[in-house]
Amino acid sequence: MTRTIVASATREIIIGFDQPFCVIGERINPTGRKKLAAEMIVGNFDTVIKDALEQVAAGATMLDVNAGVTSVNPNETEPGLLVQTMEIVQGLVDVPLSIDSSVTAAIEAALKIAKGRPLVNSVTGEEEKLEAILPLCKKYDVPVVAISNDETGISMDPDVRFAVAKKIVERAMDYGIKPHDIVVDPLVMPIGALGDAGRQVFALLHRLRNELKVNTTCGLSNISFGLPHRHGINAGFIPMVIGAGMTSAIMNPCRPQEMEAVRAANVLNGTDPNCGNWIMTYRDHKPAEGGAVAASASPAGAGGGRRGGRAGRTGARAE
Repeated sequence: MTRTIVASATREIIIGFDQPFCVIGERINPTGRKKLAAEMIVGNFDTVIKDALEQVAAGATMLDVNAGVTSVNPNETEPGLLVQTMEIVQGLVDVPLSIDSSVTAAIEAALKIAKGRPLVNSVTGEEEKLEAILPLCKKYDVPVVAISNDETGISMDPDVRFAVAKKIVERAMDYGIKPHDIVVDPLVMPIGALGDAGRQVFALLHRLRNELKVNTTCGLSNISFGLPHRHGINAGFIPMVIGAGMTSAIMNPCRPQEMEAVRAANVLNGTDPNCGNWIMTYRDHKPAEGGAVAASASPAGAGGGRRGGRAGRTGARAE
C-alpha cells in the first residue's frame, strides 16, 4: 500500500489510500488576497497567524505555506519571506507543512529550517524544474507534489497529463526518489468551462492509483471556478473524487459544508474507524448552529490555493 509520510516536529501524518483524506489548508497564500500580501510585505503576520490557527481548529491535516507576495524580483525577496513565514507557522501549530513556491531558492531556504518532513509543492514535467527540484527532494529526503504539465503547457487530453505524471515519477526514480514520495496533481479543470472535467479526473485517478501507484492531490476549488455557489459544487465533488482514489487536496478547511463532505467520505470509505471522528465532531451538532459547530469543533487529526501564475493552476480559490 502506497504511503507518503509527512511530519511536523513531533507529529507524523500518512497520506495513503487506507488513510483519512488529507486536508491541506490553502489559506496562507497571498495570491488574490491583496490585504494579506500588503501585510506580509511590511512584516505584518497577523493574518497568517489567524489563518494558521483557524485552519487547524477547523480540521486541516497539513498547512500549505506560500509567500509569493510579488512577481517583482521573487528570487531575491521570496526566500527570506518564506523562511520567516514558515518559522512563525511552525511556532504556532504542530501539523506538517507544504512548502509552496515556484522559486527554487525559496524552497531550499525553507527546507533548511523546516521541522520534521514537509511536502515540497511543487515540481512539473519541465526539464528545468525536474533538474532543480528533484535533487533537493533527494538531498532533504522529502516528498514532492508533481503537477501534470510540462513545457507544452496544460493539456486538455487526460492521456497526455498521465504521460507527464509518469515521466515525473520515472525521473524521480532516477534520483533515488520512490513513487510513494511523489504526490501527483492530475490537474482539475473548471467544470464550467470543460463539461467532462469531472469524468477526466476520475479516470486519471484510477490510472494513477493502479498503474503508477502514487498518492494524489489537487487544488480542489478549481472544479467550481466561474460558477455561482461554488461551495456546493466543491462539497459534491469531494466524496466523488475521494471515491475515485484521491488521497489529499489543497482546500479551505474553514468551509463547514466542504469539511462535512470530507468527514462523511472518511466514514463511508472506512477510514474513520467506528465513526470516531464524526461522532467527536458532530455529537453536539444542532442544525441551526451547524456552521459554527463544524468550523470550530474538529480534532486536528480529522483530515491551496496556489500562486495564480503557477503553471498547472487554472482557477482561483473559492473565498
